[in-house]
Amino acid sequence: MEKIDKIGFIGGGNMAEAIIKGLIGGAFPTARLLVAEPSDERRRLLEDRYGVRVISDNRELVGACDLLVLAVKPQAREAALAGLAELFSDDKLLISILAGVDTLELERLLGGPRRIIRAMPNTPALVGAGATALCSGRHARAADLRTAQHLFETTGIVQLVEEGQMDAVTGLSGSGPAYVFTIIEALADGGVLQGLPRHTAVMLATQTLLGAARMVKESGEHPAVLRDKVCSPGGTTIAAVQALEEGGLRATLMEAVARATERSRELGG
Repeated sequence: MEKIDKIGFIGGGNMAEAIIKGLIGGAFPTARLLVAEPSDERRRLLEDRYGVRVISDNRELVGACDLLVLAVKPQAREAALAGLAELFSDDKLLISILAGVDTLELERLLGGPRRIIRAMPNTPALVGAGATALCSGRHARAADLRTAQHLFETTGIVQLVEEGQMDAVTGLSGSGPAYVFTIIEALADGGVLQGLPRHTAVMLATQTLLGAARMVKESGEHPAVLRDKVCSPGGTTIAAVQALEEGGLRATLMEAVARATERSRELGG
C-alpha cells in the first residue's frame, strides 16, 4: 500500500470488517489499523476478533490516520463528518463506500477540495469473494486510485468505472448478493417441494450457483452460450427455461437492478 502509515475506519460495520479482515489476511499490520465505532457491542467484537484498536471519537481517528475509510450508512454521513473538515488536509485520503453519495457532496461536507475515492463493495468481501467498483474524485491523485485498488483487492475483484456509473454498480453488484440469496432459497424450496431434504436442497442449490458462476468467469464464454450447452432438444432444462421465461425471471431481475439504482440516486439526493 503506497505511503500509507495508518488506516482509519469511520464506522465499524460489516463492510469495514470485511476490509479489515482482508488487510490483515494480506499481512497489513494490525497496529496500523484504527476504527471509530459508536456501538459498544461492535467495538468489543472487532477488538476481540481482529485485535484492532477501536475508539468512539471520529476526530481522534482522523487526526491519527492518513487514509480514512468512510463506512457508515448514507443517511448518517453528515453526523459522521460533522466537525472533521478542519482536520482534513492535503495529506489525507478519504475512501467512501457510501451508496449514492457522490464525491462533490463529500467535498461539501469536508469544506472544500479533498482527495476522495469512491468505492462500492459488496458483502461477499467477508469471505474474500467481493466485487468492488472504484472511481476517483476531482482532486484524487493517480496514486490514490492505485492505493484503493490494492486495498479492495484484498477482499476480491476490483473494477474501475466512471462516477456516473456508480449508482448502477450499486444496483447490480452492491445489492446483487440479496438477489442471489433469494434465488438460492427459491431453488432449494423447489427441491423440497419435489421431495428433497431441506439441507440437501440448500447445498445443491448453493453449489449449482457457485459452479455456474465459476464457469462463466473461467470459460470466458457468454452466459447464453453456456446455457444453450445445457439445453438438450426436448430435454428437462429447456422445459425449465421456458418456465423461467413465462414467469418473467429475466425482466424481474433487470427491474430489481433498476429499482436499486434509483434508490441509490435518492440516497445521494
